[in-house]
Amino acid sequence: MHDSFLASLARDPGPSRRSFLVGATALGSSLVVGFAVKSDGAPDAAKPGANPFVGYVQIAADDTVTIYSSQMDMGQGIYHGIATLVQEELEADWSKVTVVGGAGNTALYGNIPFGGKIQMTGGSSGTASSWERYRRAGAAARAMLITAAAERWNVPVGEIKAENGVVSHPSGKSATYGALAASAANGPVPTSVTLKQPGEWKYIGNATLARYDSRPKSNGTQRYTIDLREPGILTAAVIHPPLFGATLKSFDASKAKAMKGVVDVVEIPRGVAVVATGMWEAMKAREVVSVEWDDTKAEKRSSGEIAADYRAAAEKGGEVVAANVGDTDAAFSKAAKVIDARYEFPYLAHAPLEPINAAARMNPDGTLEVWGGHQMPDLYQAVAAKVAGITPDKVILRVMKTGGGFGRRASVDADIIVEAVATAKALGWKAPVKVQWTREDDMRAGRYRPAFIHKMKAALDENGNLIALRDTLVGQSIAKSTVMEGALVHNGVDVLSVEGMANQPYAIPNLRVDLTTTASPVSVLWWRAVGSTHTAYALESFIDEIAHAAGKDPVAFRLAMLKDKPRHAAVLQLAAEKAGWNSPTPAGRFRGVAVAEAFHSYVAQVAEISVDNNGLPRVHRVVCAVDCGIAVNPDQVRAQMEGGIGFGLGAILKSRITLDKGKIVQGNFDSYDVLRINEMPSVEVHIVNSSAPPTGVGEPGVPPIGPAVANAMFEATGRRIRILPFANSENS
Repeated sequence: MHDSFLASLARDPGPSRRSFLVGATALGSSLVVGFAVKSDGAPDAAKPGANPFVGYVQIAADDTVTIYSSQMDMGQGIYHGIATLVQEELEADWSKVTVVGGAGNTALYGNIPFGGKIQMTGGSSGTASSWERYRRAGAAARAMLITAAAERWNVPVGEIKAENGVVSHPSGKSATYGALAASAANGPVPTSVTLKQPGEWKYIGNATLARYDSRPKSNGTQRYTIDLREPGILTAAVIHPPLFGATLKSFDASKAKAMKGVVDVVEIPRGVAVVATGMWEAMKAREVVSVEWDDTKAEKRSSGEIAADYRAAAEKGGEVVAANVGDTDAAFSKAAKVIDARYEFPYLAHAPLEPINAAARMNPDGTLEVWGGHQMPDLYQAVAAKVAGITPDKVILRVMKTGGGFGRRASVDADIIVEAVATAKALGWKAPVKVQWTREDDMRAGRYRPAFIHKMKAALDENGNLIALRDTLVGQSIAKSTVMEGALVHNGVDVLSVEGMANQPYAIPNLRVDLTTTASPVSVLWWRAVGSTHTAYALESFIDEIAHAAGKDPVAFRLAMLKDKPRHAAVLQLAAEKAGWNSPTPAGRFRGVAVAEAFHSYVAQVAEISVDNNGLPRVHRVVCAVDCGIAVNPDQVRAQMEGGIGFGLGAILKSRITLDKGKIVQGNFDSYDVLRINEMPSVEVHIVNSSAPPTGVGEPGVPPIGPAVANAMFEATGRRIRILPFANSENS
């Protein structure tokens, strides 16, 4: 997701006109506390409909604390982060805290950086969205528990303390949170609460705080959608078109229907669903379904043809301008030296460990339950309702934890939701149905990081200063022709295509960024760090090349152009210092550096590599510096930097999706290679001590690793890697 998306959706009235509407209710013998954002003095109405979640924090009579998260957890640890925010103010028994996904109530769960208008997890915005309201929820609940105890014991509120799930008084009186929950729920709701100051924090910033969910993830009891076992549930495997853009003409399922365990074979909007009593039965049966496709409007080019078309388009210059500062033509005409480069990036799959899935069931009361990794609950609720022919308030979303996402579960066409609901509907709602994709489905019928080309040109003056930079980008738009177009496409420019380049940080007096948006039926989607995955590589590799052409140290060259960007400069200096940039490398080792901003977090990385007998890099060490504002969970920040480095490293070294006459070649991890555990480098993460509001870490660790390794490769071999992945034969 993207910073500009946040800005486009948010019409934030500002702190003076935005506040939180606190509310509390009794649910059985529990206390439930929640907030809704209100603007211009008018509170947004909370309309939960069929959805049971009406708050942020629920304290039950048995002392358990359930936190309803506005953000979906796909392994990035946002449930743990939100639990930490609540716990800091609530001070419950940490061992009795759990988190579940909340949905179906935008007033409560709307993403605040997006203006509170939509509930979604993306843009590394989860912590920023949760930072204030979940702390306030914890503080309000704690205040209400203390007030209830004071009334019960007839003592002043100021004499009572609450910590570790117990409310106590110097007289010896005490009660657990659960014992006071019902009374507290019927008491007054605080109109305002005072949050702890940083010096008082016990949990925020605590690097040793154990994750609340470590045990279920370690012992295998954590449930994901793939594990769903509702009574009578059926499983569906889907036959998708072999070519993107092809449509179904006809199918013959007579052989499949005769097979054991097969319940039915039905047409759905994007293909054919084979429904059976189990996954194996469904997979085997779909092998014998005969399908005829109409490929009149399908993509039939191979990857080489697409690349050639992109190169030709780049040579013509961009069709629309994304950034234009100064006069680049004039600067180039008087340049002492001009440098050209072209960078090419392939389609990439998300390849989460758990392939996408969803399940749907129509209940006797007319409500529709949909289980899945609901990264965009509002959209999915509306789409599910439309497919089912009911109103959105009748749709209950069960937000499941997921085994990875990387953007894949935020599909703007709600593809897997459509498949699950449409399949269950085609069966006449006679049973719950889980649609489960295989790895091959995910690779060959999924959504991809768009392929892109950058045609770059730089001008240096006689002193080796960068006086002009031009970049022409060619690639598909993620947002065009989707529900996100209005927010993300401006004057023909998809901001996702040019992020990180149109807003590049360096003080370059003459800059032009232009774009040609291509069209193809191949479906594309945001991929972890979105446009910065190619713009940062192109920019940071090219800046490095320019520094060498100018005869200047790559770190010093960057710092000279970052005088007005102190946070970029600080992480760059920190990474360089900790990596020993100015000291000799061990024999046979070489260093490269890169810095990038994504989602208002700043990351610099220094990669230390050697080169193997095949001419490919072996990355031994990565030193990473990150400024993400206040680090709510430092260990989680480190984990996300490490994970982002591994994710990005595999992509730049080995991963690519290719087409052969329109068909996706790769099907599993044997052909779509990712980083292996023995290839993971030693990673050192240094977190800048900051008092700024927290920003995200799920994605910003990805963009710098590619160019840092590429720049180290130049130090080692004198070669610039301009066609990704590194293993591409065109680089040899």
